[in-house]
Amino acid sequence: GLQPPVGLPARSRRALRSAPRRKHGWTSAGRAARAWQPSCARGSSRKVTPTSVNYHFTRQCNYKCGFCFHTAKTSFVLPVEEAKRGLRLLREAGMEKINFSGGEPFLQDRGAFLGSLVQFCKQDLHLPSVSIVSNGSLIRESWFQKYGEFLDILAVSCDSFDEDTNQLIGRAQGRKSHLQNLYRIRSWCQQYRVAFKINSVVNAFNVDEDMSEHIVQLDPVRWKVFQCLLIDGENAGQSALREARRFVVSDRQFEDFLDRHSGVACLVPESNEKMRNSYLILDEYMRFLDCRGGGKQPSRSILDVGVKAAICFSGFDEKMFLRRGGKYVWSKADMKLDW
Repeated sequence: GLQPPVGLPARSRRALRSAPRRKHGWTSAGRAARAWQPSCARGSSRKVTPTSVNYHFTRQCNYKCGFCFHTAKTSFVLPVEEAKRGLRLLREAGMEKINFSGGEPFLQDRGAFLGSLVQFCKQDLHLPSVSIVSNGSLIRESWFQKYGEFLDILAVSCDSFDEDTNQLIGRAQGRKSHLQNLYRIRSWCQQYRVAFKINSVVNAFNVDEDMSEHIVQLDPVRWKVFQCLLIDGENAGQSALREARRFVVSDRQFEDFLDRHSGVACLVPESNEKMRNSYLILDEYMRFLDCRGGGKQPSRSILDVGVKAAICFSGFDEKMFLRRGGKYVWSKADMKLDW
């Protein structure tokens, strides 16, 4: 029969055995992890500090972005207390910044699950920086009223300021306006004192667009501009839930986009080279994901083996992390923003 993946937290295995089986669920990840163990045993002994961690606690999403590289291969979400236990382990290992992502992180319990983790990280763990990446479609003002004080940065993904282009990309739900949500959330961030950030993926559908005017008007603290990235098993290859090859742009096209927006002071570019191995990524089981081979190979879960034992198999390139500007002024208390 099907078995839970290698590295799954022990307390969660029983729940998973009775969970619905999915065609592209955790079985392939488990096989990959088991095959990978011998080489892991020879992994790096160099100490890696998880200064900044991206926790993708859910893979579920209400959008269908064609280039998504963290797709809905499972519906699993850890119980909130288990997630908090893992976050405490990370803090004890040196974490200073946590970024919650997905999937769409506001989808779980209408944002309450996310809110409880945000509050825990700021109030109990006293993390200098707590951030979120969201598509913005499910955020309500009531969430800011309850949890805004505990959040440092909210990044909203926006790849185009043309609604038809967003529809083509899949960054939309029905005919609802993605851009109206973006501007509304910008206003709430100002009102509830949360630093506002924008993430954009440069792809074949927006590569010729000039977004300068809108970005300057929205005035984010950072505008992160990514080059569309292929990840085997996620948005490329036989087992992938997306096929992103038609979205890919060349290095030259990416550079041309950056040149066109060189006057935007908050722009932070990330090419494929900078992006692939310079993030510490935790999946829904709290396993570090190694992207060096072009796919995502999971470590054992930090909930089972601890942070130190798991992180040496993360493939994390700390030098590239620093080179791409991964460490910056990320606590809103230090940003000196004009609220």
